[in-house]
Amino acid sequence: MTMMTGGQAVAETLSAVGVKHVFGIVSVHNLPIYDALSLQPDIKVINVRHEQAAAHAADAYSRVTGELGVVLTSTGPGAVNAVPGIFEAAFVSSRVMMITGQIESRFRGKGKGFLHEHEKQPEMLDTVCREVASVRYTEDISKELARVADDIRRGRPQPGAVEIPIDLQYRTTDVEIVGSSTVDRVAPDEALVDQAAEILRAASRPVIWAGGGVNIAGAAHELTAFAERLGAPVVTTIEGRGSIPETHPLSLGFRTDRVSGMEIFEDADAVLAVGTRFQNYATRVWTLPMPEKLVHIDVDPEVIGRNYPAAVAVVGDAKLGLDGLLNRIDTGNVDDQFVDRCRKIRASDEEAVKEEVGPDHSQIVSIIRRLLPENSPVVRDSTVPNYTWGNRLLPILQSRTSIRPAAVAIGPGLPLGMGAAIGSGHHTLVVQGDGGLQLSIGELSACAEHQIPVIVLVFNDSGYNILRIIQDNVLGRKHGTELPTVDFVKVAEGMGVDGERVEGIEQFEPALARALEREGPSVLDINMDFLAPIRLTLPAHQRSRKEE
Repeated sequence: MTMMTGGQAVAETLSAVGVKHVFGIVSVHNLPIYDALSLQPDIKVINVRHEQAAAHAADAYSRVTGELGVVLTSTGPGAVNAVPGIFEAAFVSSRVMMITGQIESRFRGKGKGFLHEHEKQPEMLDTVCREVASVRYTEDISKELARVADDIRRGRPQPGAVEIPIDLQYRTTDVEIVGSSTVDRVAPDEALVDQAAEILRAASRPVIWAGGGVNIAGAAHELTAFAERLGAPVVTTIEGRGSIPETHPLSLGFRTDRVSGMEIFEDADAVLAVGTRFQNYATRVWTLPMPEKLVHIDVDPEVIGRNYPAAVAVVGDAKLGLDGLLNRIDTGNVDDQFVDRCRKIRASDEEAVKEEVGPDHSQIVSIIRRLLPENSPVVRDSTVPNYTWGNRLLPILQSRTSIRPAAVAIGPGLPLGMGAAIGSGHHTLVVQGDGGLQLSIGELSACAEHQIPVIVLVFNDSGYNILRIIQDNVLGRKHGTELPTVDFVKVAEGMGVDGERVEGIEQFEPALARALEREGPSVLDINMDFLAPIRLTLPAHQRSRKEE
């Protein structure tokens, strides 16, 4: 045991569990922690401009690294601000730990109106976290942090939070620093893996469905190897993208929200689903057909059978489950004509999407993929270019390089890009709308401060275009979707970030090339008036409302 302050106990524990970066905002109720972190040589604090951005950045950092993403906030309003970002991390199953201050122990929970007081802060955090700890003694800070960190990494990852009163942060006492224990992967039942292998070995038209759990588990190599062993085509969810390179001959990419994707599953005689909840968007609101021979592998037993009944339900880590199948199957029995049909469906679908997005946006996709390194993350906010070519046409070539707000919030793109860039150490491309960027535009200042290599492509059409389209189809009139035109070049430059305006497709490639040459951040303000318009096809459940 060593004499130290509570703030030092936080810093020493984070170091002991392997944390390299912390995202946060300094406040009167976390000053001792910030002070201790400033003296910790192996941890860098990234100062953001809003606590929600800190949570999003920590989330993306965890997604690209597979490690713990850490958020540091103040109590009360600071903690409340971070909740939307923690909600996103929970939705996408991300390893995020939030550390927040709390008012002095003697006033906590008494409703006396103390500065930054939130009487029910743990209860609030409990709505978005699996485990929440409220520290009572300085001596317990390290063990509580380590306990929550272990829980976050156990099974299906979920965020956790620890609140520490300010008096405990300042207090000096003997503290034993506790590091993380070994969190074992959940091993699947061998007999169930035998049954799964028997179904897949006999199938002539098998399809592999790869969800985000494959990337979370670091199982991309095993997935690709098993697809090659079996000879089966692979469909991914949006979160599963990159689990097999999308230039691989067996990759079908994200297809299932389109009518063409229905044909693949109507013809399939068996499906291996790995690391997935079968969410509504990927399943066309659960109208996508599934064969009776569905093998479902997931580390979370509660998601298996929730939306589709499984013939074989394998509770276990995706990496261990796929490795078990590799050990049991030497070769597949796949009908080559079925695989050819799947490839033709993918090719036809991509041509249809190119027609929808138009020649200029199709060219943007080609330029991005040609110039952007394979290991550079691509972050896509909730915006029309993402819904169309970002999710479908832009090839993702490596695991953990495809990121979006899975809960489909608008605005997290820039802070997600910050965390992805810091975690990967590479330039990170952010596909952003002008409306979405304005929700987190202050983070450009943080990008300049830390020279974070994000390249923000702002598709500027002076409004919320996806909502315009829905209003036209559903309501027949617009309201609240038009925004004043913002000069994002001036805004970026005013915050210390290089900016360029793009007015025409011929200007895009040289502008992106220059951005990739810079070590720090860039903003490319793309005027949509100079690009051929995108024809967005709404999902069936949104189109039908107008008819009703």
